[in-house]
Amino acid sequence: MTRSLLIIDDDQAIRTSLVEALADDTTAVRAAPDAAGALALLAQAPADVVLSDVRMPGMDGIQLLRLLRERGLAVDVVLMSAYDDLPTVAIAMRDGAADFLAKPLDLHQLRAVLGRVFADRATRARAGRERAVERTEPAPPVELVGRDPGMIEIYKLVGQVAANRATVVIRGESGTGKELIARAIHANSADHAEPFVAVNCTALPSTLLESELFGHVRGAFTGAVGPRQGRFALAGRGTIFLDEIGDTSPDFQSKLLRVLQEREYYPVGADRAERTDARVIAATHRNLEQLVAAGAFREDLYYRLRVVELLVPPLRERPSDVPLLAEHLIVRVSRALGRTPPVLAPAALAALQAHGWPGNVRELENCLTRAVVLATGDVIHPVHLLLGTSGDQTPVDATGRLVSLTELEREHVARVLTATEGHKARAAAILGVSRPRLDRLISRYNLD
Repeated sequence: MTRSLLIIDDDQAIRTSLVEALADDTTAVRAAPDAAGALALLAQAPADVVLSDVRMPGMDGIQLLRLLRERGLAVDVVLMSAYDDLPTVAIAMRDGAADFLAKPLDLHQLRAVLGRVFADRATRARAGRERAVERTEPAPPVELVGRDPGMIEIYKLVGQVAANRATVVIRGESGTGKELIARAIHANSADHAEPFVAVNCTALPSTLLESELFGHVRGAFTGAVGPRQGRFALAGRGTIFLDEIGDTSPDFQSKLLRVLQEREYYPVGADRAERTDARVIAATHRNLEQLVAAGAFREDLYYRLRVVELLVPPLRERPSDVPLLAEHLIVRVSRALGRTPPVLAPAALAALQAHGWPGNVRELENCLTRAVVLATGDVIHPVHLLLGTSGDQTPVDATGRLVSLTELEREHVARVLTATEGHKARAAAILGVSRPRLDRLISRYNLD
């Protein structure tokens, strides 16, 4: 049986090349320049799969996807985009897209995706089931940035996980944006109007963490002069985000396990359990498997949390995202500081891409915040980044001799003064010293 594919793209050259590449004895391919033309073709004859661009004149690809779902058409939709708005992938996947591809398209990957979608249709047909998608209202945007294939897979999972209330654990190094991904899952869920409550499990000792999450009754401990609701009660049907879950105590882990199993908990000092409908999303930078093997993390809780697991790649594994992230962060930081966003000089961008970013996106944001403050003439140069030497290098002078702490201090003060063009107030703020202290350093090291 011949399969049917409908391609929608406002670029005629792309339409032509895709038709030539994908049409064969088993696949009939048609093409349209926009959504209106595609709907007219679908009215003449149905299609099995629609491959559509996102940004088009008139109705965009996501609006078309929703319209096809509302009309109940038994068609699978694969979306593609050349723009940097890939967080919309989460919305697309939530609303029923079969897949999402980034332009420029890799023809081998495209054929593999279409082959899988056609195969899935055949499987559903044999089982007598068609795709059914329950839509929710569009959620407010969450700032996720990146075009690396690893991040696109994260966006897809965000959309798929947002469509249900399964427990999720997000794993990744510190600074990779695990909380931002948790917020994206919540923002794209049917309960996005409910609270998102974030708790850093390492910020409180175990006893206070229990009270913070579950609340307490009057007299439960010294200082408990009245009852207090915990974060689970405040979240309602929203989301509880437990950051650094791998650092919690065994006692707390047993109480959290009960919440996940029974959907109930005991406020501190209470003799009656309370129910919770909150969804739990946990995150950690620790290796949970090693913690389980060492007896530091409960194995039963580990499996309860790992209903769905998202692995966030570190920034060093997706260097192609550094320019996108840098541009995004510069605009955001500049807006917060009330200034015109500076531009990155080519040498500064090259320095950013060459850096290893052990602190991931958080380190990049801190670096660019400092650079926006230091930049003069609305241009960020390498000197404004203050990246210095990599952490695994020992400072030495030209002869290979290890330098002293005094020499390091003088060099750093001089570098900051150069970056600020001698502006002492800005230099003191960056160095974290008072203005008189900076004057003494300048005098001591003859930096006038």
